[in-house]
Amino acid sequence: MQKRPGYLAGILGRGFGTMMTNRERLLAVLKGEPVDRVPIWLLFPYHPVDYYVDVRRHPGYRRVFEASKKYAVMLNRRNLRVPVFTEDVVYEEITTESDPKTRWKRWRYRSLELTSSEILEAGGGKGKQLLSSGDDLEVLAQFPINTDRESIQAILDRQLPRYLDEKREFPEEYGAMMLDLGEPIGFLYHNSDLEEYAVWSLTHNDLVKKVLDRLMEQKRIIYQYCLERDLADVYFMVGSELASPPLVSPQTFREWIVSYAKELVDLVHSYGKYVIMHYHGFIKTILPYFLEMGPDALHTIEAPPVGDCTLTEAYSIVGDRIALIGNIQYDCFRSYTLEEMDRAVQEVIEEAKGKRFILSPTAGPYDGNVDDRVIANYLQFLKSGWEYGTL
Repeated sequence: MQKRPGYLAGILGRGFGTMMTNRERLLAVLKGEPVDRVPIWLLFPYHPVDYYVDVRRHPGYRRVFEASKKYAVMLNRRNLRVPVFTEDVVYEEITTESDPKTRWKRWRYRSLELTSSEILEAGGGKGKQLLSSGDDLEVLAQFPINTDRESIQAILDRQLPRYLDEKREFPEEYGAMMLDLGEPIGFLYHNSDLEEYAVWSLTHNDLVKKVLDRLMEQKRIIYQYCLERDLADVYFMVGSELASPPLVSPQTFREWIVSYAKELVDLVHSYGKYVIMHYHGFIKTILPYFLEMGPDALHTIEAPPVGDCTLTEAYSIVGDRIALIGNIQYDCFRSYTLEEMDRAVQEVIEEAKGKRFILSPTAGPYDGNVDDRVIANYLQFLKSGWEYGTL
């Protein structure tokens, strides 16, 4: 998607007679157009998801949610899921009562079998990943992945009414619907022993790419389904951090991530929609690859010691071609005084001044066990972001 040149010049040259809405700010930054103030994003969606606290109902976060209506943009992140395998693959779960108590998961296709296990007792040790060896990877390559368009559409059709209800319930002025549909690498990463996974980049690279190619066939159909039905304005892609240095080499990052992500980004852009990519950790050496993939925005840039790249360094690479999103560490909401939070927000806004930027934490609220300090720091974050974010 083409960005308007001279982002800073546009900001300086445009007067704002009326205040923009949070939705207008979001879309303007994603388009590369000027805004009246820095948008703020707290990452949590309007409707609940299983990986974040339900902020609308949590007794502490409810105050943050109410304040966010005024100060922050809300991206209502939703997940539509399609089983990876065809119905020919039989799945079953078995829980053993032996010591330690263990849940086994088994996938069978004809004479082939893959298993994983989960220890259900505290202190019981680690279970077995589905893909724990090169042999397991070779078995996976023989399992049939569901790439039948009619079957996939039927699965998505069953999820569509609930999604459309949520889309109608979501107040559009808060922001935008955002779909997280996954990338080919997701299944492989989340089901692999990571030591083996890293070794496969050297020993089984062609086989991994064969599996990723098949998974990509399914992703194309899922993305097209959603785009053709105009289900969301924004698409969230989290695969890039799942196969990157130092776990694997930059060349592997290019082969396992870049080519697939670029195709999906181009597909989303062809429908006039936007892409936000997510990446935690050391990014400096591979940041030029994000220019190749071409998202509209990138969350999050982490300075040392957590990451290896400051916002200033990142902007020196991406210029105004990608909006950057960040960057107050999640743990700072637990540890900062209000004065420290205020100063941190002021500093990060100053560092990104005149650039395409959205202020945010590095992570969403995944811990429901929060004290008053966390809630107070969220409220201070919003207040300071609003105060210092005027352009």
